[in-house]
Amino acid sequence: MKAIVVSDLHIGSRYFLRQNFEQFLNNIPEDIDFILNGDIINNPYGKLDSADRQIIDRFGVMSLRQNVVWVKGNHDNGYVPDNLGNIQIKKHHSLQERLFITHGDFFDEVMPRSRMFIKAFKIMHDLRVKLGARPVHVAHYAKRWKRFYAYLRKNVMLNAVNYAAKNGFKAVTCGHTHYAEEKIVKGIHYINTGAWTEQPTHYVHVTDDEITLNKTADSAGLKSHGADSVQAASVLPQNPAQPIPYHN
Repeated sequence: MKAIVVSDLHIGSRYFLRQNFEQFLNNIPEDIDFILNGDIINNPYGKLDSADRQIIDRFGVMSLRQNVVWVKGNHDNGYVPDNLGNIQIKKHHSLQERLFITHGDFFDEVMPRSRMFIKAFKIMHDLRVKLGARPVHVAHYAKRWKRFYAYLRKNVMLNAVNYAAKNGFKAVTCGHTHYAEEKIVKGIHYINTGAWTEQPTHYVHVTDDEITLNKTADSAGLKSHGADSVQAASVLPQNPAQPIPYHN
């Protein structure tokens, strides 16, 4: 089974890298599953401009010729596109026992316990932007608080790995943390696809032989070469996932 997995587009946000994503979307082969792993929409109740609506409509069109799965995240939970087509909307998705796919909020124990801090943090970030600071997504700004951010990432990763191990999956991929990374933990391949609100952007590529995290690059001509050319045509070199110590 072949698939491409992306997450955290945050369509409707001023930080969504629309042009980059459109280029990537144009070159997805038709013989590959396309999986949207949560937070595809930034605000399910917000108004989308015409360019954003066109992207959502394209997902519906794509679903008429190939499998398109939309896994719900914390930002787009409850959202149903007008042009649903044959899109499968799920809480989680899996590719047999090879890969468990979920947004990551399912494993996040940190943010639900930190709601007041996060609310105050967002207010402070918005104020910074109004006062002239460079506008960046709040998650990008939050990475300055390295200890808190590392704690959040580790919490999601370890809970994801434990779930995968308990349920017989060899690998698990999430988004949610806006931090792309690839690790081997307790024998489980953990992949986070980051976000499309800052560069570089990433995707998971599943082939019959391997599952890899890739940086997106110029993928012109990709579609004409088929699914097996995804990695060669649109990927920057990556270091292989490395084992890290596991602690309960």
